[in-house]
Amino acid sequence: MASDKIRIKDVAELAGVSVGTVDRVLHGRPNVSEASRKKVEKALSEMNYTPNMYASALAHNKTYHFVCIIPKHESEAYWEEIEEGAMKACEHRRDFNVNVKMMYYRRFRPETFDEVTSECLKLNPDGVIIVPSKLDVTRKFTDKLHATNIPFVMLDSYMPDLRPLAFYGQDSFCSGYFAARMLMLLAKDEKEIMMMKQMKNGLIASKQQENRETGFRHYMHDHFPDIVISEVNLPLDAGRDSYAEILEDFFAAHPDVHHCVTFCSKAHIVGEFLLKSNRRNVQIMGYDMVEKNALCLRQGAISFLIAQHGYMQGYSCVETLFEAIVLKKEVNPVNYMPIEILTKENVDFYRRTQL
Repeated sequence: MASDKIRIKDVAELAGVSVGTVDRVLHGRPNVSEASRKKVEKALSEMNYTPNMYASALAHNKTYHFVCIIPKHESEAYWEEIEEGAMKACEHRRDFNVNVKMMYYRRFRPETFDEVTSECLKLNPDGVIIVPSKLDVTRKFTDKLHATNIPFVMLDSYMPDLRPLAFYGQDSFCSGYFAARMLMLLAKDEKEIMMMKQMKNGLIASKQQENRETGFRHYMHDHFPDIVISEVNLPLDAGRDSYAEILEDFFAAHPDVHHCVTFCSKAHIVGEFLLKSNRRNVQIMGYDMVEKNALCLRQGAISFLIAQHGYMQGYSCVETLFEAIVLKKEVNPVNYMPIEILTKENVDFYRRTQL
């Protein structure tokens, strides 16, 4: 008999108990003898009964509290898309009383990650979404989550050793490899390209950006080993006047550079400089469909953008916790986002809130 056709009355008759006893067993309620519980469980097994988890979750009327821990960010940033996607998932599951609290840490200050995660643990959430800090710093937190049986989903940077319930983000190495391949369609005859980085104290903001660079250099080593890759650092703690001075000095010293790449979401810093200084024969390739990048793409200062679908990532992380915790479903452990390339010609067709 199909489980959706089985009535509680049928289970009660086979088990030789009351309907109320079956209901208490199904919903984990007290006041059921061990003998009666075993009878009900035996009957359920014989009838191949699968509970309707949607109905069960609605009947419990429980509130589910998730916490999403991400880097503190500016407005118009990639992270805003993630927040919006997470909130949309909560709205979609509002009948189940799902909510998400956003918490923020500073990328280059590991102690802020410790502080935020300590606050998170005090809340005793049902599930957590994490954009990780350094591996050793993040491990201290995830070990505590495992010890308290709080499931967590990793976002943006994948650290499989930490054993998350699931991961959402791009395959960073493949993304960087793909970026090099696309750039070389334009720059195959060049002798030198520029790689723009944003660093602080000699460090890049995320493992994800490091992996993109590794993939990029891997492709270049294999296919264009003679092209020089010149690095330019625009310090994260510097201002736009400093950036303009650094870029002016670079392009004055490297007049034959016509193509650039960056693995962060700030390609528009270079793009805006190129437009302002009227260097129409130079372009940069970058990441993330933020508005300032899109504007530079339309004006020709950015050649390509690779979209990460932040909205989809935020939505999917909440949905995965919901399915695993509320509906008791198995979830896919590794979920790579599409590597979508945007150009001047197709940027206006990009659906930012695509799911």
